[in-house]
Amino acid sequence: MKVCVYAICKNEEKFVSRWYDSMKEADKIFVLDTGSTDGSFDELKKLGVIVKREIIMPWRFDEARNRSLDMVDEDADICVCTDLDEMFEKGWRDKVEKAWTQGVTRLGYTYNWSLDDDGRPLVSFNSDKIHARVGYRWTHPVHEVLSYDGVEVRNLDESIVLNHYPDRAKSRGSYLPLLELSVKEDPLDDRNTHYLGREYMYYERWNEAIDTLIYHLSLERAVWKDERCASMRFIGRCYKHLNRPLEAQMWYKKAIDEAPHLKEPYSELALFYYEQGEYAKAVPLFLNALKIKKGYKSYITEWFSTDFSVCDFLSICYYNIGDYDKALEYVDKALEIKEDERVLKNKKLIIEKM
Repeated sequence: MKVCVYAICKNEEKFVSRWYDSMKEADKIFVLDTGSTDGSFDELKKLGVIVKREIIMPWRFDEARNRSLDMVDEDADICVCTDLDEMFEKGWRDKVEKAWTQGVTRLGYTYNWSLDDDGRPLVSFNSDKIHARVGYRWTHPVHEVLSYDGVEVRNLDESIVLNHYPDRAKSRGSYLPLLELSVKEDPLDDRNTHYLGREYMYYERWNEAIDTLIYHLSLERAVWKDERCASMRFIGRCYKHLNRPLEAQMWYKKAIDEAPHLKEPYSELALFYYEQGEYAKAVPLFLNALKIKKGYKSYITEWFSTDFSVCDFLSICYYNIGDYDKALEYVDKALEIKEDERVLKNKKLIIEKM
């Protein structure tokens, strides 16, 4: 099979070598440079990547990705779209070929969007940017998705792993206007309406976030409970920042009712009570979160729902309500998951109190 990787790039010089080393199992690699002012273009060319420059005006991610896809040889069997801050674990090419059974047009894999300092996934979900050469185009100005002009046949191999190592200093300033444009172009699109509400929340535009997220919940296509739950949590978070705790609690409880199979709604309401100093109310919610084993993969995973964080918070809650035995039990459970200097100091304080 002929396997080709394609990507877009702008000022990614520091990632080029690492990315290329990860992608070189492909037969060919194509990159569209959309206006780098560093040495990205020359570095890519030096490594043998087929690269060309093109300025996309006005900027849209879907248009840029479609232009980079157009660079790929038409006789390619499999196209693999990645970004330069991503790395495949070695051996991915053979796994892709084995999973590309008769009739498959698109392949899913494990995407570790966020990892801790020890390389353990914090946010992990299935992505699916491996696809057939013919029939696919990218749509939406941002948070772009692949659209197919026929009937898709999908397969999944979670042993294919793509890790994300983002540049935290890179601006995401273009996202908000592009999300507003995306929703304007397709006001019934539930996915990007949710993302727009979330983006308003990130910008602390609390009331616009609430209105947009409530609109998301009203959409006919907004049926995925995990994402609906996230919208409800975000509405609660906005009301919390507006100092309207009753509305915040109401939406957090709605989120639990919407998706009781997720750790996140229990953890977020528990965290709300924790921040209010209502430790006795937080404890049963954190315990409920801890009962849910993380068997699901979703982009809406939150750091405060990891077992380490839940055990850490539980230990502090028990300490503050005077149950030092339980505080010690959960501080030890947190330390079993991750050895953390602050948590070690907490354990010392608990032992001294006992």
